[in-house]
Amino acid sequence: MTIELFRNNSYLKEHSSKVVKILPEGLVFNETIFYPEGGGQPGDEGELNIGNKTINIIGTKYINRELVHLTEKPDQLKKNDNINFFLDWSKRYSYMQVHTCLHLLCSLIPYPVTGGSIGYKRGRLDFDLETKPNKEELLDKLNQLILKNYEVSISSIKDSELDNNPDLVRTMSVKPPRGSGEIRMIRIGDNVDYQPCGGTHVNRTSEISSVSSIKIENKGKMNKRIIVNL
Repeated sequence: MTIELFRNNSYLKEHSSKVVKILPEGLVFNETIFYPEGGGQPGDEGELNIGNKTINIIGTKYINRELVHLTEKPDQLKKNDNINFFLDWSKRYSYMQVHTCLHLLCSLIPYPVTGGSIGYKRGRLDFDLETKPNKEELLDKLNQLILKNYEVSISSIKDSELDNNPDLVRTMSVKPPRGSGEIRMIRIGDNVDYQPCGGTHVNRTSEISSVSSIKIENKGKMNKRIIVNL
């Protein structure tokens, strides 16, 4: 089982690790700072170094419950090789900013989330919502929340506590991962937003800087897509 260091520290940019398995698609390590694709967030990219050799990591994802770092020629390495990771920090940090921003957006629209995705400097959420919100008003409120510099903190609750508080789950399409007995939670401020999430986030909302624009699209009578651009 790979130790997922990004769960508790999203700001690790480089790290040393060891190859534990070589698969046709890529490499499995004993520890990693690379986030695997999931929850609407892309898998991390970057590179690893061993000696004078550099190998590109073109993505990260779970394959058969193993966290695999996708590479073009995984057989260049062998089991127990010690390597150094280097994250594509520009992309990762943007994903962190966008992901936290989408949680703020979620706090402003108290309706079920039917879908979403995170990209470089932009993201979207789909809401089970009939009436379009006012775009200018929403943009202003979102930037006000960002400027208040709320702390973003990580905690956990028991599976049973989530079962007793089902309203904590805002997403209809993605359910919190279970199996360990605990659910990872993300809290913004004291009561701005609090929900299950496995993704990477900034430490404070001011790191988002600002939202430059918002676009709202109809995706059905009861489905509105809200796109934010940083």
